[in-house]
Amino acid sequence: MTTLARETAGQMLSRRLRSPAAWSEMVDLFAILTAASLPWSTSLAGIFNALMLLCMVPFLDVRAFLQSLTRPICAAPIALVLLALVGTLWSDAAWGARFYAVNPTVKLLVLPVLLYHFERSPRGRWIFVAFLVSCALLSVMSWLVALHPNLALKNDPPERGIFVKNYIDQSQEFALCAVALAYPVVMLLREKRYWLAGLLTALALSFFVNMAFVVVSRTALVTVPIMFAVFALLHLSWRNIAIISAALLAGAALAWQASPQLRRTVDSFASDYTRYVEKGAPTSAGLRLEFWRKSLGFFAEAPIVGHGTGSTRGLFERAATPGGQPLASAEVIGNPHNQTLNVAVQWGVIGIVSLYTIWILHLLLFRGDSLANWVGLLVVVQNVFTSLFNSHLFDFHEGWMYVIGVGVAGGMVIRAQQAEAKMGEAGS
Repeated sequence: MTTLARETAGQMLSRRLRSPAAWSEMVDLFAILTAASLPWSTSLAGIFNALMLLCMVPFLDVRAFLQSLTRPICAAPIALVLLALVGTLWSDAAWGARFYAVNPTVKLLVLPVLLYHFERSPRGRWIFVAFLVSCALLSVMSWLVALHPNLALKNDPPERGIFVKNYIDQSQEFALCAVALAYPVVMLLREKRYWLAGLLTALALSFFVNMAFVVVSRTALVTVPIMFAVFALLHLSWRNIAIISAALLAGAALAWQASPQLRRTVDSFASDYTRYVEKGAPTSAGLRLEFWRKSLGFFAEAPIVGHGTGSTRGLFERAATPGGQPLASAEVIGNPHNQTLNVAVQWGVIGIVSLYTIWILHLLLFRGDSLANWVGLLVVVQNVFTSLFNSHLFDFHEGWMYVIGVGVAGGMVIRAQQAEAKMGEAGS
């Protein structure tokens, strides 16, 4: 009997290994694990992502996949990666620095793969759920770390309410989840499913409360109102916009009065700028202004093709002000903390056109009215506006948020469009 059972298990395993559907399920599983692990660990996210790609190989329809790459939404990210590779040829940086600077763009090659797979998979929504649940658990952990700092895994340097990673990444996650929940809440209210709508509203508010009373990045403070404005213009009447705006302003005023942490974060805008202007101090805001000023100068020196891949740090080294005192003008960096300038310095106008082509094509992809359209649109909008203050498309965490969000949501949107087209053909 044991031998028979062992043989039966072996036959079952063999059958699953020969089944395209089983491999597709494994791709979905590892995509879910990638999304769930991203808020917690870069290593786990990388491992699960690699396993996801590996599971696509055995039954990949090469002809269909290659044909999908010719679509502009897929070709544009690939073109930017190729530009980064070709840009190594005219850079004067060391070859190690050139190839190191190519690495941040490589993740964009996964985007067409996700678009292709989730165009065929019906389980894309589970990736969103996994990310939302993971961020909700991280929010709970953030409160615990705020109350008991010794629980933090990240202690160098310690940050208030940060269990892993940093406050910028955490704020990006919480802001995305909180605003993304607005769409299902409104849909549920229209369907009169009040209990579930109330539950999701409470979850969204929990993210905002964490950002207000524990820790929030200044980038999130700027971009969250923009994301809400996009939602309001797309999905609400002017009457509802006025009512909700009044409620949000009242909530913001209450949070401002009740949260010293929020007031300190907002006040730091002005104090950082003043110290930079008067003393040249390397404050957070001052450094960004210094990086942007110098980067515009570097771009003017080579406006068409830029200085080449990996050239940024060398340019800042040559432009740094000598001296022993800590000044913003003496700082050297390989990332000017602005996505457009990051691209412009290395690849000039050609790079800028490539970058904005990606954003515009992906914005146009999500013009419909569905959860997938809303999530995809929100991911692109968040990336565009946070990239004013950081190079978020090239950063590991925010870059993968973009790739996974656009790839999964985009595949779901294309799948829905194809289903509608087939229904139209059948009805005609």
